[in-house]
Amino acid sequence: MDYDLKVPRTRVTAGESEKYLTEFKIGRRHYTQQYNKLYYKRLETLKPFVQTHAQHKWEKQGHKQPIRLTQKVLNVEGPEPTYIIGSIFIDTPQKPSTLEQVEKTHWISDTDFTGKYRGPEDALYLEDESGRIRLVGKAIEELLVTSGVIMAAMGSETADGDFDVVDVCFAGMAPQPQRQPSAEDKYVALVSGLSATVESPVTLEMQLLAEYLAGTAGSEEDQRRSAQIVQTVVVGQTVELPEPPLGHTEDAKANDRKPVQQLLAAVDAFLADIAAAMPLTLLPGKSDPADISMPQQPLHPSLFAHCKQYSGFQTVTNPAYFEVDGTLVLASAGQNVDDLCHYAVHDETPCQLAARTLQWRHIAPSGPDTLWGYPFTDHDPFVVRNTPHVYVVGNQPKFDMCAAEGTDGQISQMVMVPGFRQSRSIVLLNLRTLECTQVHIGALAAN
Repeated sequence: MDYDLKVPRTRVTAGESEKYLTEFKIGRRHYTQQYNKLYYKRLETLKPFVQTHAQHKWEKQGHKQPIRLTQKVLNVEGPEPTYIIGSIFIDTPQKPSTLEQVEKTHWISDTDFTGKYRGPEDALYLEDESGRIRLVGKAIEELLVTSGVIMAAMGSETADGDFDVVDVCFAGMAPQPQRQPSAEDKYVALVSGLSATVESPVTLEMQLLAEYLAGTAGSEEDQRRSAQIVQTVVVGQTVELPEPPLGHTEDAKANDRKPVQQLLAAVDAFLADIAAAMPLTLLPGKSDPADISMPQQPLHPSLFAHCKQYSGFQTVTNPAYFEVDGTLVLASAGQNVDDLCHYAVHDETPCQLAARTLQWRHIAPSGPDTLWGYPFTDHDPFVVRNTPHVYVVGNQPKFDMCAAEGTDGQISQMVMVPGFRQSRSIVLLNLRTLECTQVHIGALAAN
């Protein structure tokens, strides 16, 4: 290991992603409004795209009598084939009850449900502003959808007043900005799930990670590659705060917040070592000191007294878009994909589920039904307006990659980043090829 090796670090132009930083910003939050407006806005936004795909699929396939759209789901009449567009609602007894969770956990919400939402007693409905109609038929028996997905269903009304589905159609992938690949290898380091705790704030592996990213750890080849890292993105769950005491307690130790302050100070110093070497972007996650509702707002800069001294350090929302060297990246700390796993009907992987959301043109359709979310009234920020070149999902069980392909040539690379605390690894994204490499920091510790 050559500690004296000096390799000049590759740089990219700063400030490229400013236009995307407000995509999920909320500003002053109010919770007096109802969630139904969010569903209506989602349907209003995505219905034209779903209808365009449905027209191409069902009205222009050379049928003797092209299948036409029935504008409202409650206007379906008789056995004549037609198609309708609306929002999926899944009525299932497996779905957790928020009121029961609050009652059982002393008025603290529980977000760690581990079961499956889908089951044999499911009932699927398609609803719009006129009402809802139950969907039946083999086409939807094992269809992978969640509540909140905007979908077109083709079929006809049954004698019972249900809608017998023959085929389905979704919005499809959004337009994708043109990408100019870099002429040389440049990397973005993707880190998630550091999960620093009061008992173990900065582990040996975390120290080695900071040294590796700074270019002072590993072999000569490791140091040369680390010099090509142009940005580090920490994708949520940087810390794991201890559970606060329930109610009022006279226990001075339980009310002592000094250990938490020391934890945050240690993490700040650790992250500052990385920010000193390159731009550092920090997303909040499920266990971080941020609001629980999606989209999570940026962690407060006052938590990072050392980091904020560096111009390349920024805290952003979860999820967040950013652009690096002409590559549009969408990053999520993983809560939206974790919730979709509860809807999986064929044990689909998180990577496959993330790819499916781009086909739905919505990255968090299960919110606010089973995913905590903010009650937007004028728009739905989770609607995908620009297909990213790379979709990064943090805090996943293992490293994985797959691609989503659209009908107009869109190609988006899904990257599942494992939690660092368990895997002791990070992922390097090559901005030239969009290929990814898993780097095991634990191996450096062993050496």
